[in-house]
Amino acid sequence: MLDRSPTGRATGPGVDHVKITVRGDTDEETARVLATALAEHLGRPVELVADDGPVAEAGEREWDADHVVTDREDRLREDVERVLSGGPERGHEKIDALGKLFVRERIDRIFDEVAYEDGTFARFNAGDSDELAFPADGLLTGVGRIHGREVFFAANDYTVKAGSLGQMGVEKEIRLAERAVEAGAPILRLIDSTGARLDASEREEGGSHMDRYRGGRMFYNQCIHSGQVPQIGVLYGPDIAGSAYTPVFCDYLVMVEEISGMAIASPRIVEAMTGESVTMQELGGPDVHATQSGSADLVVPDEDAAADAVRDLLGYLPQTFDADLPTRTPKPPAANPKGLDSVIPEEPNRAYDVHEVIDRLVDRDSWFELKPRFAPELVTGYGRIDGSPVGIVANQPTHVSGAIFPDSAEKGAEFVWICDAFGIPLVYLCDTPGFMVGSAVEREGILQRGRKFIYATSNAQVPKFCVVTRKAYGAGIYAMCGPSFGPDATLALPSAEISVMGPDAAVHALFGGQLEEMDDESRAQFVESAKAEFQEFVDVRAQASTMQVDELLAAGDLREQLTQRLRTFRNKRRVERDRHHGTVLF
Repeated sequence: MLDRSPTGRATGPGVDHVKITVRGDTDEETARVLATALAEHLGRPVELVADDGPVAEAGEREWDADHVVTDREDRLREDVERVLSGGPERGHEKIDALGKLFVRERIDRIFDEVAYEDGTFARFNAGDSDELAFPADGLLTGVGRIHGREVFFAANDYTVKAGSLGQMGVEKEIRLAERAVEAGAPILRLIDSTGARLDASEREEGGSHMDRYRGGRMFYNQCIHSGQVPQIGVLYGPDIAGSAYTPVFCDYLVMVEEISGMAIASPRIVEAMTGESVTMQELGGPDVHATQSGSADLVVPDEDAAADAVRDLLGYLPQTFDADLPTRTPKPPAANPKGLDSVIPEEPNRAYDVHEVIDRLVDRDSWFELKPRFAPELVTGYGRIDGSPVGIVANQPTHVSGAIFPDSAEKGAEFVWICDAFGIPLVYLCDTPGFMVGSAVEREGILQRGRKFIYATSNAQVPKFCVVTRKAYGAGIYAMCGPSFGPDATLALPSAEISVMGPDAAVHALFGGQLEEMDDESRAQFVESAKAEFQEFVDVRAQASTMQVDELLAAGDLREQLTQRLRTFRNKRRVERDRHHGTVLF
C-alpha cells in the first residue's frame, strides 16, 4: 500500500519532493524500480520509506549523475558566451569613457532576475572575421522579473555599432512589443541608440525604413498598444531623428543626467540646415525636456537612480489596463493628518506648499512625483492611500498662486488620461484662481490647451474626487473636476471659496466704470467694501446647504474620508459611450 505526501522542496527549483510509504516486506531492488517509475511518471523526485526508514529514492538527485554535456552543446554554449560579452573591446572602452554601464550590467541593476531572452543569435557571424560583428544585432530583448512581476524589455547595446538599430534589431523589437501585449505585461525600453543603422549592408536595393514590417512598425505598435500595457522608457544616451520617437511614445520617460538627450536632428544637421550652432545638451538635453518641452517625467543623476525609479514606478502600475493595481502594506502619512487645517492660510492670496498637504494624505514614503520641474504651478504624481495607488493632481500656490497656464493644462491632461487608462483613481486638490489671462498665454493657446485638461477630466471614468482646499475660481474648478465634471464626490474644507471669479476680478468686472471716476482714497475704500460684500456670496457653508458640494468637512478628517470613499468606489464600472472616439488629442 502506498501513501503519497509532499515533504517540502527537492533540490530542483520549484519541484515538490514526494515521500511514499511502502510495506516493510518490499525488497530494495523492487523499491528502486518502483521509485524510478514513479519519479518519471510524476516528474518530481520520489522517496520510498518503510516503517524502519528510507528504502529507495529516485528523481533529480540521480539525474545529476547522468548529466552529460556533448561537444555540440559545448560549442553552442561557447557561442552564446561570445554573444553575451557584447561588442568589440573598443565598444566597451567607449562606454567606459562616456561613464555608461554595459547593457547587461544595466539590466542586472533593474531586474531581480532575467527569465529568458529572444534573438540571442540575431545576425550571428554576419561578416567574414572570427570576431562577431553584430552580437544580438545590438538589441537585447526578453523578459525579466521585478518584485515577482514579469516585465518585457528591449535594451540597446551601445558596444555594438553605438546601439544603432539594424534589420534584426527592429524585428526583435516588433516581436517583443506584440508578445508583451498578448501576455499582458509592461514593456521597459532601455534606450541607448544613435538611431537607424545606415550601413549599406542593412538595406536591400530599393528598400527603406517605411516597409510594412520594418522600422515604422515599431512606432505603430507603440501607438496602438498605448493604454493596453504600461510602457516605460529610460534614455541613457543621445537619441536622434526618427528613433527619438521611441522614448516620447512611452507612457513614462526617465532621462539620465549628462549622458542622455533626444532631438529630431543632431546638432550637426541643425547647423547645416538652419545655421544655428548648438550643443546636444542645449538642443535636447535633460534640462530642456524636464523644464521646457515637458517630455521627461523624471531626470535622475545616474544609472542606479534610473533603476530605482523604474522599480518604484512599477509599484503603482498594473500589469495591463484591466488588471488589479499593486498594493502595499498601509502606512501612516509622513505628517499628522489632523494638522492639515493649520497648513492652509486664512488669506486666499497667501502662499503655502501643497506638498505639505500631500504629506498629510498619502502613506509615508509613497509620494512619486512626475514632471516636477515642468509647469510647477500644477503638481502631479502617484501616492498610496491605505496601501492603494492614487494619482494626485494639485494646484501649487507657491508658484504663480496655482493659476493654470498652457503648459500646466497640458501636463494635467496627460496625467489624468494616463491614470484613466490604467485604472488609477484620481484625487484633485483644488486651490486655483483659474486659467491665466493675458496676451502671452492666448498666443500660447491657453484655450486650445486648456480644453485638453477639461476634456481629460470629463472623460476619466476611474474613481475621482475633487477636494476644494481653498480657491476654486472660474474655469479652474472645471479642469480640477468640480461638481459638474463627474466626481464621485466634491469635498470642501472650511477654507474653501468657490466662485465664478476672485473678489478683485469681480469688483473690477462689476464696477470698473465707477472705479475710474474715483480718486485713489475713495477707490481703495470702495474696493474693500465691495470685496467684503462679495465674500458673503462665497460662504462655503451656504454653498454646502444647497448641495453645491457633497460634503463640507474638517480638514483633519480628509485622509480618513478619502480612504473610505476610495474603498467604496474601488469597483466603479466604466460606461461605454456611443461614438468612435473623441476629437481632442493629447
